[in-house]
Amino acid sequence: MQLYNFFRSSSSHRLRIALNLKGLDYDYVAVDLRREEHLEATFKALNPQGLVPALSCDDGVLIQSPAILEWLEDRYPTLPLLPADPASRARVRALAAIIGCDIHPINNRRILEYLRHTLGADEDVIQAWCGEWIHAGFQALEALLAADPGRGRFCFGHTPTLADVYLIPQVESARRFEVDLTPYPRILAIDEACARLPTFSNAAPARQPDAPRSRT
Repeated sequence: MQLYNFFRSSSSHRLRIALNLKGLDYDYVAVDLRREEHLEATFKALNPQGLVPALSCDDGVLIQSPAILEWLEDRYPTLPLLPADPASRARVRALAAIIGCDIHPINNRRILEYLRHTLGADEDVIQAWCGEWIHAGFQALEALLAADPGRGRFCFGHTPTLADVYLIPQVESARRFEVDLTPYPRILAIDEACARLPTFSNAAPARQPDAPRSRT
């Protein structure tokens, strides 16, 4: 498998976590969004949307991280990202959807680029925009986590699920946009628990081959 992705892309980040949790090897193919490589003809031949991630595999080229995650769950079910019973699966999917549907899409790079270059928003406005929607989603997530008496160290139960796969990249993004996370102690505790696992830490943006390297 080849994963076409960008180190800082949240949707790419969640795919790296999921592939690690499934114990799957893949080739890392960097697509530099800063250089607009996602808009070049070679990449658009793989994904006409010009978006990362894309996963090239025996079943062809898969696009859209929710669809790829569902494919991974169907194709490699022995290390599940979803609980067994329908009600629990729905709960985990709902936690993931708060991020995947209600936070990430409106804080995506192309939305922010439109705000900057078409609407003339400065970086203070961009920070406020991102913070508004991250707080709205995280407030709901924190309340749902607090209301779950059986929750373990992760979003649901005692092992990582699809909800954690979505949450951790969004926490990373929140920090990049300097969002105050102190009102969300349960989210921070989950982030800390995940950070102890190589499956998560090895997927972090700073650990990727195309991430900037600090000078010593």
